[in-house]
Amino acid sequence: MIKAYELTKRYGDKTVVEGLDFTVRPGTVTGFLGPNGAGKSTTMRMLLGLDAPTRGRSTIGGRTYAAHPAPLTEVGALLEARSVHPGRSAFHHLMALAHTHGIPRSRVEHVLDLAGLTEVAHKRIKGFSLGMGQRLGIAAALLGDPRTLILDEPVNGLDPEGVLWIRNLLKSLAAQGRTVLISSHLMSETALTADHLIVIGRGRLLADTTVAELVRTAGGASVKVVTPQAAALRALLTAPGVEITTPDDDRPGPLGQLEVRGVDAAHIGRIAAAHTIALHELTPQTASLEQAFMDLTHESVEYRAPATPLTGAAS
Repeated sequence: MIKAYELTKRYGDKTVVEGLDFTVRPGTVTGFLGPNGAGKSTTMRMLLGLDAPTRGRSTIGGRTYAAHPAPLTEVGALLEARSVHPGRSAFHHLMALAHTHGIPRSRVEHVLDLAGLTEVAHKRIKGFSLGMGQRLGIAAALLGDPRTLILDEPVNGLDPEGVLWIRNLLKSLAAQGRTVLISSHLMSETALTADHLIVIGRGRLLADTTVAELVRTAGGASVKVVTPQAAALRALLTAPGVEITTPDDDRPGPLGQLEVRGVDAAHIGRIAAAHTIALHELTPQTASLEQAFMDLTHESVEYRAPATPLTGAAS
């Protein structure tokens, strides 16, 4: 279990992380999200004792990271996969780490195989692709068979097969009762991997909730209705708190499409049945995690792209 208590970090007069309180529980994959500059990397570094907090503290398994006598067996971390000696082989890189904790060679060989690196285990790391380097970083995080994993952008550089591999791996580790914290900018992948979310913006906690709950409360949920009696149904559904729109790509011909917010599909179905209105489609539409995240962090984005593409070329 990971716990943060009023975790705060300032650099001079700039506050990067402000009063973060959260708990990452075992048995689930927790996504750590936020816009660029939100303070995610700084928070992870404080969890691992690489940066000292200005105020507050954090624990992993009930202790600070530095207080663990054999930290690799308690916490596996990936912050920067390329922070390795390029002249070493993958095997010797992992063996050097293993020697610090008395981890046997068999475990090194096991994590190399688990990460799909057995065939290149004795090649120099400087020749590795971005994806291979990422796999090596994950293998190093797993080396001590830790109870807790803290991974920064674990799918960075991985191909589709590698993304599926890490997704299934993280889910299986959480199912074993381990604590898994991952940061990512890929909302679609986070939605498939994580169950719980901690979202920060400008160093402050914005949400500590499940993926399902964040999406449910995002305000984007609607019901798609296709009917030959769209105008009649629209009139029957009109009420305070109900928003009904007609999409720009409305169907040609006799069928009409409505997007209804403020009531659920069951309510629409009952109204239609009571007035013998035929329905060709009645489909609940939920907001995506990406849209929910964008709505939540809209006021916390530090670096915005221009609203319209730049025109012209530099001379």
